[in-house]
Amino acid sequence: MAQAPVERPPGLPQLMVVADHGGESARPYYVAIKGAGVDEEEGYATQLGGTPRPSRPYGEQDMLPLESEQLTPGTVAPRQLDLPGGFTPIFLIGDDDLSRQWLAQRGDILRKMNAVGLVVQVRDEQALQALRNAAQGLELRAVSGDGLAERLGLRHYPTLISQRGIEQ
Repeated sequence: MAQAPVERPPGLPQLMVVADHGGESARPYYVAIKGAGVDEEEGYATQLGGTPRPSRPYGEQDMLPLESEQLTPGTVAPRQLDLPGGFTPIFLIGDDDLSRQWLAQRGDILRKMNAVGLVVQVRDEQALQALRNAAQGLELRAVSGDGLAERLGLRHYPTLISQRGIEQ
């Protein structure tokens, strides 16, 4: 994406962003050169005409609400997987009645396995905290489950993924 040249002090060549492929900013290197005309106090985003970065790190609340495009509550047919030894069992749940019932029924088994829960559908922090309270000590992480669903051919949750395979 091409942008207009950045204003430079007289005598310095104009810089133009030809393409931005993400990654880390090179701005700290230009600041260290001093003669490159990049002011340490001036915001990088402002130089490029963008919006400044947030002053705090991104947190879990910034990911909410979390909605899956590929996963819905429903019945999961068990099947075998060939996972490597030492695989940490994971389970997928959402903020729905079926997931809460499943969690209540399977909680002891999940704790014995040291399974980690992936919450793939939740509307807000209060709902996520309610799920964590219901999980009684199980680790729950709010994540997008669509990539995992696509790779494993999953369409529904709640489900447990362990070395034995996929089961509900």
